[in-house]
Amino acid sequence: MKPIILIPARLASTRLPNKPLADIGGAPMIVQVWRRAMEADLGPVCVAAGDPEIVEAVRAAGGEAVETDPNHPSGSDRIFEALSRLDPDGTHDVVINLQGDLPTINPATLRAVALPLEDPAVDISTLAVEIVREDEKTNPNVTKAVVSLKPGAETGRALYFTRATAPTGDGPIWHHIGIYGYRRAALERFVALPPSPLEQRERLEQLRALEDGMVIGVAIVGEVPAGVDTPEDLELAREELREKGK
Repeated sequence: MKPIILIPARLASTRLPNKPLADIGGAPMIVQVWRRAMEADLGPVCVAAGDPEIVEAVRAAGGEAVETDPNHPSGSDRIFEALSRLDPDGTHDVVINLQGDLPTINPATLRAVALPLEDPAVDISTLAVEIVREDEKTNPNVTKAVVSLKPGAETGRALYFTRATAPTGDGPIWHHIGIYGYRRAALERFVALPPSPLEQRERLEQLRALEDGMVIGVAIVGEVPAGVDTPEDLELAREELREKGK
């Protein structure tokens, strides 16, 4: 595999305006995310930006960024445009989509998203972690991955994603982490598909791929990366990276 990590980012945010440029440890948040991606050492890293201010911030820190159409409906569409411009010859056969609001992500967690793609039958890869808090099992804001997983295995296949509590019976319930690895052809196929019925019903974009027959592999990891959506989240991220000296 020859992966490339693409980080979609735009300034529009209702709960935390100009979120990608929020200062964390003396650097914009998007730069901190870029640094974590570089630390994963999977391949080149580029920010797919919806605004010129983000491009300027990343380049000022020594990173690579490309400005994309600000009107893309999703991060998947944004990274596809960036990929087409950055790598028109198809050098990179795997594209990792890392959210731009995960400044404290463990690089090892990011590396894990590539593991399911070692199986040539897998089109898209993603991550999940076991839910240990009972309230999260019934929280519709926590997306659950229903995974076919053999005992002791670190990777399995996604059968469904839902906001409901599933599956029933004894056994783990998996919290889906929205970081994806796409085979290049799978990304191209995915962004060309219209929204699917279950995707619209559950409000979960990844169901579009399952409804079209694509195979999603899941790697099991030990922690949920802390996203930054509110001023409180931002303070927690600042504190964590300060403790780590970053």
